[in-house]
Amino acid sequence: MRQVAEAAGVSVMTVSYAYAQPERVSAEAATRVRAAAERLGYPGPHPGARSLRRGRAGSLGVVLGERLTYAFDDPQAARFLAGVADVCAAEGVGLTLVPIAGADSDAARVAAAAVDGFVVWTTTDDDPVLDAVAGTGLPAVIHAGPHRPGVPVVGIDDRAAAAAIGQIAFARARHPVVLSFPLDRRRDRALVDGLPNAAVSYPVTRHRLTGFADAWAKAGGDPGALRVAVCPTNGAAHGEDFARELLDSPSPPDAIAAMSDELALGALRAAAAAGVAIPDALAVTGWDDTDAAGPAGLTTVAQSLRDQGTRCARLALGHRDPVREDDPSDWRIVLRDSTRPGAR
Repeated sequence: MRQVAEAAGVSVMTVSYAYAQPERVSAEAATRVRAAAERLGYPGPHPGARSLRRGRAGSLGVVLGERLTYAFDDPQAARFLAGVADVCAAEGVGLTLVPIAGADSDAARVAAAAVDGFVVWTTTDDDPVLDAVAGTGLPAVIHAGPHRPGVPVVGIDDRAAAAAIGQIAFARARHPVVLSFPLDRRRDRALVDGLPNAAVSYPVTRHRLTGFADAWAKAGGDPGALRVAVCPTNGAAHGEDFARELLDSPSPPDAIAAMSDELALGALRAAAAAGVAIPDALAVTGWDDTDAAGPAGLTTVAQSLRDQGTRCARLALGHRDPVREDDPSDWRIVLRDSTRPGAR
């Protein structure tokens, strides 16, 4: 910067103002500074240095406990991030994705992120990145849990919503199956009779499983007869593969309650390939009411992940949120043709 000042015949402060506060220098001085900088190959002050002087990074961090491509491939994640991006655009700040994958370097990656606050995508109770986020001292909010003292959580009442959709899915069913999200960070694929005995460390999975069990119990079902098909990731291919296996088994399901539309759409494809009639032989429900749910005729839980992303971003940037957490009005059941008419 000093060399640019000497070449332009101005002070170092004038060079600094030309980049950081151009309204404080004359047009003629600014032109000389830019011309000298171009001759010397000077790109201007480093953005990180300017951020340090301002005391803010100018970006909001989203801690995503999935592979980076999940943010673009998964419809639910894309909707959520769109809500975060809406706030970032309105506030004039950037958006930094911080993917984590269960590696030892995850906490260090979070601690090193140059951001002004964090939005944490739903994760497990024992995820060490939660301590790393808290250790930064920056504002943070967690989407859908887990709960941490002093950290707001934005999400719906998953147990109540699962109980409501479960009553529809399991009506007149004798062999119900839940297509489930992973139970813990190992993401093991498994088929379990009844609720899993092992600890379920993903709060979203735990609450939805409990709600489905509530619905099955209300229908008078045997707890051990409710099977849980645990998928390693939330993807239609996993839902289709598991549903195909179940439909080919000696005791095929007559109802599938999926924890996402993606898993449910996979189940519908498997049923179509097997010639299983929907909904007479097999009722299927989903979750989220994505764009593909309507054309597929899928009964589902509707929630606005975009609105939840907006609320998370506003809280992480220090705004007050007038909407209370876990508001039951934030979800509703959308009835379509994938469930039996008598269940509606």
